[in-house]
Amino acid sequence: MPKINVYLPDELAEAVKEVGVPVSAVCQRALEQAVRRLTAIRETVVADLDKEPTGALAHFTARTRAVLELAVERAREAGAPRMGTEHLLGALLDEGTNLALQVLRAMEIEPEQVGRDLSRRQPDRSEIAVADGDPRRFDGPAATALELAVTEATALGHNYIGCEHLLLGLAVEPDGVAGQVLRALGAEPKLVRRAVTAALAGYVHLRAESGQGRQMASTDVREALAAAVRAELEPLNRRIARLEEHLELNPEG
Repeated sequence: MPKINVYLPDELAEAVKEVGVPVSAVCQRALEQAVRRLTAIRETVVADLDKEPTGALAHFTARTRAVLELAVERAREAGAPRMGTEHLLGALLDEGTNLALQVLRAMEIEPEQVGRDLSRRQPDRSEIAVADGDPRRFDGPAATALELAVTEATALGHNYIGCEHLLLGLAVEPDGVAGQVLRALGAEPKLVRRAVTAALAGYVHLRAESGQGRQMASTDVREALAAAVRAELEPLNRRIARLEEHLELNPEG
């Protein structure tokens, strides 16, 4: 039977050993589920999303489905044979009202800068190979990003796939243009994950206050969400700053 190496963070590896988790059985089941989801996503045709979707896109929110439709248009306009991560990220920016953009701003990454960097990474139409394709279908990295979005949502205990989960999937996916652009701007997966968690917690708090009769302007909502994300990221930023300072003090270390 073939073997697949699975790399774990040190703390998780120690916890797995201590508890005695049956690694092979757990990994096999998780991989089977991931393969089924990824296959379903790759076979999905993005169409008629204004209707209630089924199958691989069943748990996507209305706003996320709107982003997918915008991504199809971007891919079609670019003459791309399949929808890529660059089209998904561009569609997140185009939609303009989603929580993913609030998360980026709270991380001090302006969506406008993301758009500029993304546009510089777009291939010229003359460089796109002519092939029988369908821009309503996902290419390999885009399908992987959507699968990772599902995985991230599941890990957070959510039964829906929102734009914030899509942002996470794009940031984690290693090969696509979107992930390269995001990570170059500082949207590393660990930071994005913490920022999304903080933003969702802040959003739930704001909704609770709204339910108690307190009305908040959209600018107040953005500032409150940004404050929640900054508070969550501050300890990590301090740790990174200390590491950088240590490296500067020990350049040969």
